[in-house]
Amino acid sequence: MARRAVFPFTAIVGQERMKRALILNAVSPQIGGVLIRGERGTAKSTAARALAALLPDIEVIADCRFGCDPKRPNEWCDDCRTKHGQGEIPIALRRTPFVDLPVSATEDRVVGTLDIEQAIQKGEKHFEPGVLASANRGLLYVDEVNLLDDHVVDLLLDSAAMGVNVVEREGISFSHPAKFILVGTMNPEEGDLRPQLLDRFAFSVQIHGLRNPEQRVQIMERRIAFEVNPDGFRAQWADKEKQLSEQIARAREIVNQVKYTRRDLVSIAALTSSLNVDGHRADLVILRGAQAHAAFQGRMQVNDQDIILAAELALPHRIKGRPFQETTITASQLEEQLQQVQSETGSGEEMELSEQLPEDSGVKKKP
Repeated sequence: MARRAVFPFTAIVGQERMKRALILNAVSPQIGGVLIRGERGTAKSTAARALAALLPDIEVIADCRFGCDPKRPNEWCDDCRTKHGQGEIPIALRRTPFVDLPVSATEDRVVGTLDIEQAIQKGEKHFEPGVLASANRGLLYVDEVNLLDDHVVDLLLDSAAMGVNVVEREGISFSHPAKFILVGTMNPEEGDLRPQLLDRFAFSVQIHGLRNPEQRVQIMERRIAFEVNPDGFRAQWADKEKQLSEQIARAREIVNQVKYTRRDLVSIAALTSSLNVDGHRADLVILRGAQAHAAFQGRMQVNDQDIILAAELALPHRIKGRPFQETTITASQLEEQLQQVQSETGSGEEMELSEQLPEDSGVKKKP
């Protein structure tokens, strides 16, 4: 069945911070997803669907319900381990999945169900896949995530963080990979997430309708052109879409090799500490975001600009302000703050990792 036409990602007017948050998660899904907050009609769902359409086709084990990656046997589902542990692996190409989770989704709908009766009577595992299975290696979109049951949001965030879904019933368990880009959208006027859940979204972006008349005209012109002739409009943007898709694909190949120094780690830690950010999740998110941004730019080394642009997405919902209100923080403010903490800590001076860390520290050394 043919997919319906999707508005091109590169044709979205403005909202650069939102687009950056989505692109960085596409480059490095382990960042941990993005929460987009804003009023209706600000291209939140359009951007999420457009991003999924940009992502390249993926290689999967042909007969697998979960789209297991044939090159990563350590991440296979229980079925693939049993079927293909020793034999030949049938490989197929699939479109990157886009799964839209309804607000009414229950726990069983999300994680899947085990048929306990079959397991007891016949000794066989019968697992009915849920949303997490469908979203594996793709994008899971949750509109009005603030209206979703808190327990279900917890399940989504747990799976996004661990990359695996484990279902256990009456001492019987089944596991399968559940790696996906989690995109949640919401209108703050309809209520907010609990602070504990809010913090678990890696990035958060607050967006508003554009005020520039020229940009608003562009939005109308492009949307009408798309509605009148979707295929023709997409053809006009095909080159830009292909260019961005290839740029994301190249970044994915190198993101785990992007290096950083102890200076970068000290800068991130000093920045989050100076802003009174609780916990350590933000530090790791900024580091991963900085690596993804460097990879997207085609570089193999993190710099201060990468850290600033990642921090701009990772910190607003973690900086203490009024309850349930996201604190506004700009890249220029973060740049000033970073320069100040580097001056105070001395992290502005280059420090070679070989002099600062043991060989088994796990931190990538600068060449």
